[in-house]
Amino acid sequence: MATELTFPINEQQLQSFSKGRQEPKWFSDMRLDALSKAGRLELPNPDKTKITKWNFTSFSYDANAEATSSYAELSDAVRTLVGEEDKIENLLTQKNGVTTYLAAQAELQEKGVIFTDIESALRDHGELVQKYFMQDAISANENSLTAAHAALVNGGTFIYVPKNVEVQAPLQAIFAHEGNFGLFNHVLIVAEEHSSLTYIENYLSEGSGEQSTANIIAEVYVGDGATVRFGAVDNLADSVTTYVNRRGQVNGRDAQLYWALGLMNDGNTVSENTTYLHGQGSYGDTKSVSIGRGKQVQNFTTNVVHYGKDTDGQILKHGVLKESATSIFNGISKIIKGATKANGEQTERVLMLSEKARGDANPILLIDEDDVTAGHAASVGKIDPLQMFYLMSRGLSRQEAERLIIHGFLEPVVGALPIDSVKKQLYELIERKVY
Repeated sequence: MATELTFPINEQQLQSFSKGRQEPKWFSDMRLDALSKAGRLELPNPDKTKITKWNFTSFSYDANAEATSSYAELSDAVRTLVGEEDKIENLLTQKNGVTTYLAAQAELQEKGVIFTDIESALRDHGELVQKYFMQDAISANENSLTAAHAALVNGGTFIYVPKNVEVQAPLQAIFAHEGNFGLFNHVLIVAEEHSSLTYIENYLSEGSGEQSTANIIAEVYVGDGATVRFGAVDNLADSVTTYVNRRGQVNGRDAQLYWALGLMNDGNTVSENTTYLHGQGSYGDTKSVSIGRGKQVQNFTTNVVHYGKDTDGQILKHGVLKESATSIFNGISKIIKGATKANGEQTERVLMLSEKARGDANPILLIDEDDVTAGHAASVGKIDPLQMFYLMSRGLSRQEAERLIIHGFLEPVVGALPIDSVKKQLYELIERKVY
């Protein structure tokens, strides 16, 4: 029996919202169709995590935010992430789905690169968005939350890089959330043949901690010989229930997609990351770190699905749990019949810092082809008392010793992330969350 969900917006309100944003008819129609499905479809069913009582429907749809006229008007938290104004190259900031700042190098437009918010993209590049929006990587019909996302999209960004264009400077987006606003953020990235880009996004909470939800979907499409580096640091407050689904279609021959994910939300979170390797010789690499604390419950599932020959998929996940936090770490390498010479490797490691913390690492290999290589490793455990004894015998306090062990545990992932700015943010965030 389906769990029926009721969202705080009706068809008439949704039509008015879409009209106010001057959205094309196909998108407005899609919204209404998805809204009718959102209340009927089942919730997603993450392994070993029951989410039927989580808050996915209690939120406000009033953004209560306005665009700023200058960098100086951005919040301190956002400016800290961005750095000095004179060093900004390509930046999009939003608060509760409203674009507050946008800066892009002039040469990007000259090369045909599109870097804008999803609202402007629908208005100015509607046909191009329609070609990709929730078509292949993910569907509104999958579950009630993907349907709700399609219906209620109110923020996000669209990036398009034409054939043979290399974007040298990173493209950065910062999505701030405040109050009880329901954030339905969509990120759509298209990299055509032999193009390349680095994209970095941050999610953060500002202001009071009212109960709300974030429903986030990212789609990445990678063409022949193209390379996309996707970095993210999620840091939403404990009052925000989050569903985040990031998927990549690596369609091209010898295409590459790198995920560098800092999954640092403080609230209950379901996070799915899936890479579909279609192109011959295509490559997918996912590295993620997380810290759970308080009483939060989190479920992290990473999938790499091999369709093409000679594909290579790598998964590396490390998580730390404090206090009474619970986290499930699922890693799935799936090799479809015909994907000969494919290689799938994964490692999940969990470190628990208290007696009440609970972690579960589940590496899974699903292989339908003989001529492949695959392997997995997993561990769940507590801090080694011998390590603590050794460090404390050298004059370190218990807290200092524990800090060094945690950093050492996370370093194989953080240190290997392909985006330096994401590394820096994660080092600072780890310090704040652990102590």
